[in-house]
This record gives sequence, structure tokens and C-alpha cells, in this order.
Amino acid sequence: MTETKEQRLAREIYENVGGMGNVEKIIHCMTRVRLTIADYSKVNIEGLKAVDGVLGVVEDETLQVVLGPGIVNKVANLMVHEAGVKLGENFPKSAGHKDAGRSNREMAEAKAAEVKAREKAKHKSNGFKRALKSISNIFVPLIPAFVGAGIIGGVAAIFQNMMTAGHLSQDWATIITTLNIIKNGLYFYLVIYVGINSANEFGATPGLGGVIGAVTMLTGMDPKNPLPNIFTGDALSPLQGGIIGVIFAVWILALVEKRLHKIVPNAVDIIVTPTIALLVIGLFTIFIVMPVAGAVSGALVGSITWVLKVGGAFSGFILGLFFLPMVMFGLHQILTPIHIEMINKTGMTPLLPILAMAGAGQVGAAIALWIRCRKNKKLVQLIKGALPVGIMGIGEPLIYGVTLPLGRPFITACIGGGIGGAVIAGIGNIGAIAIGTSGIDLIPLIAHGRWLGYIAGLVAGYIGGFVATYFFGIPKDAMKETDADRE
Repeated sequence: MTETKEQRLAREIYENVGGMGNVEKIIHCMTRVRLTIADYSKVNIEGLKAVDGVLGVVEDETLQVVLGPGIVNKVANLMVHEAGVKLGENFPKSAGHKDAGRSNREMAEAKAAEVKAREKAKHKSNGFKRALKSISNIFVPLIPAFVGAGIIGGVAAIFQNMMTAGHLSQDWATIITTLNIIKNGLYFYLVIYVGINSANEFGATPGLGGVIGAVTMLTGMDPKNPLPNIFTGDALSPLQGGIIGVIFAVWILALVEKRLHKIVPNAVDIIVTPTIALLVIGLFTIFIVMPVAGAVSGALVGSITWVLKVGGAFSGFILGLFFLPMVMFGLHQILTPIHIEMINKTGMTPLLPILAMAGAGQVGAAIALWIRCRKNKKLVQLIKGALPVGIMGIGEPLIYGVTLPLGRPFITACIGGGIGGAVIAGIGNIGAIAIGTSGIDLIPLIAHGRWLGYIAGLVAGYIGGFVATYFFGIPKDAMKETDADRE
């Protein structure tokens, strides 16, 4: 049977990371297969980058292999299926190992190398990196839900505006309500999903994490007799503190639950531990976490709003300029809870449309490279493959497959993103009602019908990235016909 492209990629990735036995766990996001590696000394990074279909490799606490949207989930699922586990599950220690026939000395040396690599990885890590990784692990599994629910909610908002303007009859009200119900299946209960994922990340029982998330909804509280904020005396409001508070509360839950498991006798552990953990952390969440996290999130949202209002186009330029480097280092993950908090408090996130301009700069740069480097057939083929999804808002194939390897085009693409961000911020009051992909996919999610302003920013980003790259960002080597093109 002929090997498919996905099967070949799965096989060659395993071959270049030291085999299945050197992999501890696999997950994936929209464009990357993320592998937890046991011994980095066995990984052939250059060989991995050279695999046909691999757009880039990011070395972090997890080894991230950039494949692009669509194909990434197929390859990741093939890889975990071969190991006999599910996505996110630890690989069995026997997976891919062939200890039979190995001497005790060889096995001991292999174990020593593994321990050394892990210790080395620990020293490279720090609290900030671990926090970013945790945020990523909590929200990456929710990305497909964010995209789907966000677009459905955006379509519902468009229909609602058209009905209000008289372009649609009142008969559409039922359709609009139904679409909003589907959207709210995620956003209304988001704290529960975040609580479950946070528990998985921090080592607590997932069900307990979900309950702590649900606690912040204050279900059952009488609005006429609300619970008090013990710091201010004001009434607590449902979801006060948002997902930032939920993540922190579940982290504390994990610490308490692990401690209880150690001291509670096994015979009553199943009864005592969850009861005490929920009671203690539930009270802690309601009366401590919600007021404090509410104040923190309120200050954070207020500060961002103030910066954008005062800084205007300049703030937009800086944000658009530096977002691509943030994506490279994985720092963009920390923005997800901020986007959600802004949506919860103001109905939209003005950050997302500005940051989306970084992708527009990439698109403009790629088009300039296509025109100026048309003799380089290999580069043109890469651009042809990455450009459509880049226009749709998934920029990593362009980053890792095209602009970043060439150097200067990455910088000029960032400049294009800054120009687009300046236009968005300069126009002002342009926000997204949900998070998801960017590019033209974000148009249905633009709040208050201000999508023309968003399109103006996109066009400015395209033009800025194109002009900066066309005149200043084309490496001379990239314009030449390669040996492979002559064959």
C-alpha cells in the first residue's frame, strides 16, 4: 500500500526525534505538532527541518514541528495512534523501545543520558516559561471551539444588525437565537472548561476543577440578597475575576488536593478529600479570589484601554510591529485570557484586530517575495502553499516556511504589521466580539459593524508589508534560480 503524505511525515518526524521511545507526549495546535521529548541529544533538528512538509521547528520545553493547518491534526493523530495512546496522554515507557538484546551497561547509559537531559531541561526552564506553557496547555485544546463558536456568533451578530436595519424580517429572530445558543455553549460555560483544563495541567481532579470554575458563576445566589465583597462591601457579581481567577483558584486546588491525598487515610480518601477540597477552595474562590482577581482584571483591561486611547496610532504600530516575535517565542499565549477578560467586561477586545495586522504584513511580504523571487521555484511553491491560509489568518506557515528563514523579509513583514496596527488604532473603537483566527476570517467578528475600518487596516498591512519587503527586504540569494529549479 502506498504511503500517504501524512504517514510519511509521521514516520520521518519520529525518525528525526530519536524514535517513538524518545517521545513522552504529543499534542497539537492549529499548525504545530508539539512533542514532549525525553532526551534532546537524540533529536536531529537539522534533519527535522529538512523533512519535506515541515515548515519550521521551534525548540522550547516542547519540540514544536510546524506543519500547517489541516494536516497537523492528521499527522498528530497518526503518531499517537501508532503509540497506542490518545493526544495528550503519556506514551507507555515501552513504546518504541527495544531493550531486548541491549546490555545492562547500554541500558544504564541510556537511562543516565535521559536523566541528564531532563535535568538540563529543568535548568533551562524558569517560572515565566512554565507559566506560558501552562497557559498554552489550558487554552490550545479550546482553540477549535473558540474559532467555531466565534464565527457562529459573528454570523448571528450580522443577521441581528441586518434585522434591526430592516433588511431581514422578524422571522429571522428564531435563527439568530439558535445561533447564539450554540455560541453560548462555549462562552457562557467557559469558566467550567477552563477549570477542567487547568486541573489537568496542574494535577488536580478534572471534575473538581470544573466545579471551581462553575463556582464563579454564583449559581443559586439571590440577586436581591447577593454575597458581599469582603474587601469593599459591594455585591459580588457572577464571573467576577473571570478565567484569570479560575486558573489561580484551580492551581491552589491542586496543591490542597495533593496534600489531602497524602494525609487522608485511603479508606475514606474518596469521600473526605473532594469534600474538603471543594469546601475550602470554594470559599477561598468566592470570598478571596473573585474580589482580588476582579480588581486585577479590571485594572488590566482599564490599562490596555487607556494605552490604546492615549497612544492611538503609535500604540497600534508598536503592538502590530512586535506581535510576530511574540508568536515566535510563544508569548502570544498569555494574551488569550486578556482577550477573554476584555470581551467579558467591554463586549469586545480591541487588541485582537490590531495584533491580527501582523499576519497582514506577512501576506504583503509574501506577495512581494513571489514577484521579486519568481525565478526561485522552490520559494514560490512554498509561498503558494502558505499564502491562502495566511490570508485566512493562520500565519505560522508563512513565518516558518518563508519570511523567517530568509531573515530580512521577516523584519519588513513586522513593519507591515505595525502599519496595519497603526491604522486600526488610529481609526479607533474597532474590536472583536470573540477570539479565533485573524485575517479575513475575523471580519464577521468585528463589533458594532465597524468591519470597514478593520478591512482598511488589513489593506494597509498588506501594502505596508509589500512595499517594505519589495524595496528593502529581498535577499539577493532568494532571487536566484536554485540548482533544484534547473533540474
